[in-house]
Amino acid sequence: GEGLIALLGKRVTLFCDTYIYTGNLVGVNDTCVKLEDAGIVYETGELKVKSWKDCQSLPNTWYVQVSKIESFGLLK
Repeated sequence: GEGLIALLGKRVTLFCDTYIYTGNLVGVNDTCVKLEDAGIVYETGELKVKSWKDCQSLPNTWYVQVSKIESFGLLK
């Protein structure tokens, strides 16, 4: 019940090698996580603030490779 599995159903933020992704975590397996209502964050702004300075919505369900995730959690 730890790690990404514990966050299923919640809005997560994934800090990855190059980009930051955010979305509702709806799936996790050995290679990918599945996000719905996902966005890519180009500019965070102050992390204590409840909205991103520049977050662009992604068009559909989005998958991120687990191997690219550096850290994750609930921020917004």
